[in-house]
Amino acid sequence: MERHDPGVVPLHGGPRLQPAHFEPAHVPVEVARYGTAAHTLPVGSPGKVGILELGFALRGPEGARRTELVHHFQKSPLQIMRPLYYNLARPDMPYTYILTTGGGILHNDRQRMDLTFGPDTSAFVTTQAHTKIYRMESGYATSLINLDLADGAYVEFLPDPVIPYAQSRFYQRLHADVHPGATLIAAETVYAGRMTRGEHHAYAAYATDFELWRPGPEPAPLAIDRVRLVPHDGYVGGAAVLGGRDIVASLYVVTPRLPAREVADVLQDSVAAVVEASDDDAARFGVSVLPGDAGAWMRFVGDDTITSLAVQKAAAAAVHEAITGSPAPPIRK
Repeated sequence: MERHDPGVVPLHGGPRLQPAHFEPAHVPVEVARYGTAAHTLPVGSPGKVGILELGFALRGPEGARRTELVHHFQKSPLQIMRPLYYNLARPDMPYTYILTTGGGILHNDRQRMDLTFGPDTSAFVTTQAHTKIYRMESGYATSLINLDLADGAYVEFLPDPVIPYAQSRFYQRLHADVHPGATLIAAETVYAGRMTRGEHHAYAAYATDFELWRPGPEPAPLAIDRVRLVPHDGYVGGAAVLGGRDIVASLYVVTPRLPAREVADVLQDSVAAVVEASDDDAARFGVSVLPGDAGAWMRFVGDDTITSLAVQKAAAAAVHEAITGSPAPPIRK
């Protein structure tokens, strides 16, 4: 029988439900200034902390190996559907959908996801639908996303867009450790709000930190992208921010399988074709290589949701085919 030290108070709910696990080490002042005083349910209340852990590994006999989910822990409101294998060109590659039972993110919510991809695995991870950040009377919400890619891993992390509702405040930190032999295609998109209801940058504050790192004894950053959006009278920033536009989308590609310049050219050509054929006069985009020939990235701003979704779909599909040699399948939702 296990014995407990009588002088040690056991952690309620285990270590995953302690603030040290789900609270960000730093919250930008633009969001943190709203404090954590509870209007209704405080931080840590039942249903306010969502935890998701997924671990993928290569399994099966030689010649018929495939990537399988070997570790799975979830705590509502975060959960997943069973991974699906519907890519006929890549029957070894699971497609996993992240769901939230609460329908969206509320004040004082805290979410954390830890996704680990073992050597030579291949996986696609997305969300069930758009992430909705609801109006908040007090406090703020946060999300921590940690990706760990081992040597030879190929991962596409392509969540649907985020929609911050009026008077919401939100901070998200995505940290990815990408082995030099691994490939990561990751995206993030944010809308100005519920635009069909006339909400245009009516949220209080929206902040994200997107960090790509090389792991090791001395970790080194590949790229760090910080976004701080604090609207004033429905307008965010000038030409260097959004220039009054309603959508900003980014796609990052880190890979050793293609030269960075070639990745940038694939992004440039695929996005340009969509933008030129669209009716979004506000659409603008740029493509650049990452330091050290690590890959490339693209940023798009515009006003039309259909154009922005087409841009992300075309860019992700183009780099998928360029890197894997097979076409990307339609994503079922």
